[in-house]
Amino acid sequence: MAKHLSALHPEILADTDLLRVEMLGPHGRVSLRARGDLLAFDAPLGLSLPRRIGQRASREGMEALQLGPDEWVLVLHVDEVGALLERLAAIYGGHPHSAVDLSGREITFRVEGPGAAGLLSIGCPRDIASIPEGEARRTVFDGVTVILWHDAADRFRMDVWNSFAPHVAQLLATGSRELAAEAEISANQTGESHLN
Repeated sequence: MAKHLSALHPEILADTDLLRVEMLGPHGRVSLRARGDLLAFDAPLGLSLPRRIGQRASREGMEALQLGPDEWVLVLHVDEVGALLERLAAIYGGHPHSAVDLSGREITFRVEGPGAAGLLSIGCPRDIASIPEGEARRTVFDGVTVILWHDAADRFRMDVWNSFAPHVAQLLATGSRELAAEAEISANQTGESHLN
């Protein structure tokens, strides 16, 4: 039976010795499409847009990720989205672009611990280890389009559309239990072999 997320709020989905999976609270998200002189966006954003797909840039309170040749996602505090859109609108005349508030479209799961990459591998065809630490990629998780952020050696975030959140939450919770059970069986077998 699928897990129902009628109200999307922070929640711990799994907490084992191997990993912790939680749904994070709301974030502001803006899709930015732009070409030409990208330096014009430095002042309104307060950072320089990354220039390579998968590369991230950040300043206190905001992250920018390049998703495509002319596409970025900006993640910031939800209360700051309106002001950011106003600053971007102010440069539109000289630097046409598209800036769309996507804050209500996605939620974020955080997966951390020594089993994090293993858990994500159950649904992601991409080699998780090939995503450099500090970068992110658009990919799929069990057929669902996601953005996978590699924040630290054993810590990832996964942005998922709200409509797919119950499905992904169920997969992450089930996979966490399976990995914990496998680790326990392995530990028990190792203990038995030492006794023989």
